[in-house]
Amino acid sequence: MKTLKNMEAIFTVAVAIACGASYASFNQPSAARTADVAQANAIPVVVVSAKRLTEQEKKISLIEERQALLGNATASTL
Repeated sequence: MKTLKNMEAIFTVAVAIACGASYASFNQPSAARTADVAQANAIPVVVVSAKRLTEQEKKISLIEERQALLGNATASTL
């Protein structure tokens, strides 16, 4: 009977150590997490260097885009 009580105590201590080690290792940041956080904190910068379209160029661009969409729509329904 004493042997079973000792085994129960050993099991309880082993579970406590395993839970503590798991908790401690979970709280430590890994290298992959650190890199993700560094990338998430970086502010993306977009630089657009192009001239503005005139009103006539915008209309032509829209007409060409609509024609392309209509052409693709008929081809996709086949």
